[in-house]
Amino acid sequence: MAGRLPRITGFGGRVDLLTRARRLGVAAGVIFLLSTPAWAAPQTSTAPRPTQAKAQAKPTPQTTPTKTTAKAPQTRSSLARARAATAARARQSAATRQLREAMTPVMTRDALGNIIPVVRAAAAIVFDPQTGDVLWQSNSQEQRSIASLTKLMTAVVFMADDPDLDQTVAVMRADTKGASVTYIRAGEVISYRDVLHLTLIASDNAAARVLARSSEGGTEAFIGRMNHMATELKLSNTVYTDPSGLDARNVSSAFDLSHLIAFAAADPVLGPIMRTAEYQARTSTRVVTVRNTNKLLGTGLDVIGGKTGFISKAGYCLATMLKVPGGPQVAVVVLGATNSTVRFWDARHLVNWVSGRARGLIGGNEEQ
Repeated sequence: MAGRLPRITGFGGRVDLLTRARRLGVAAGVIFLLSTPAWAAPQTSTAPRPTQAKAQAKPTPQTTPTKTTAKAPQTRSSLARARAATAARARQSAATRQLREAMTPVMTRDALGNIIPVVRAAAAIVFDPQTGDVLWQSNSQEQRSIASLTKLMTAVVFMADDPDLDQTVAVMRADTKGASVTYIRAGEVISYRDVLHLTLIASDNAAARVLARSSEGGTEAFIGRMNHMATELKLSNTVYTDPSGLDARNVSSAFDLSHLIAFAAADPVLGPIMRTAEYQARTSTRVVTVRNTNKLLGTGLDVIGGKTGFISKAGYCLATMLKVPGGPQVAVVVLGATNSTVRFWDARHLVNWVSGRARGLIGGNEEQ
């Protein structure tokens, strides 16, 4: 038996192992692979194993959150910018629409068929102080909060004391506290001339307080003189509680204010101040440049004097004295406008109407 291979059975007869292996050839390798456990399979196999599939799928959820997290702040920032741009466009659109509406004059006819203007403000008047005639009015006797139109009376009462405008005064902390609009600081020293300019041109609330506080008797006595002057001028709808207009209890009417602006604009000191477009005030520490809040200045209208006002209770207000082209000097008062644009364009429409009327362009049966 030596040198002979053993024989086996089980494959359809007696065949030696070497011959069987030769006959099976590659099949033997296949049988080997199929019989090999999964953990022992060659690493070069292209068939993905369950563990490999999991390993390949696992990085995907890890990578995706990483990219999302990195982009999230940038996305939020872009969204915020887009929203801000949309809001800005909306505001610009609203402002453009308001301006277009305000610039468009509205006319109607009275009971006699005369063409008359319609204003958007709550109350308004056109008054001719030379004749004492009310040329046009809407709710002119209605008592309303008047905001910084109060400063007209503050200036009138201050000038009634015949002050030395070159005299200086120290600004106190109480003057500037809660003043809202002011260009002066506590501790500064400033001339009365500059304080008066700041009061009427820039509508500086602290400046108005300085005028009242430093006058004879102090603020309370000064307010008393303001109300006494209102009585002297027969302003029956007018009451003052503070010199700046920040107090909503300061009230008047378009009718009363038309008389007051005519009186103030005729003053040789106050008139020129009110029609000054820009002014430099000097304090003990610096120079302050202010611009007039009356936007009718520089528009081609002949402005004799004027004052603006605004607080929430009063709305946007304007009292101004104008020389009508081809006509008289008139006081135009607009109270309770919904925005600043409306108050100025309502005034312009009223002046244009008076001008057309003076030149015979507006009559009983004429179309606009």
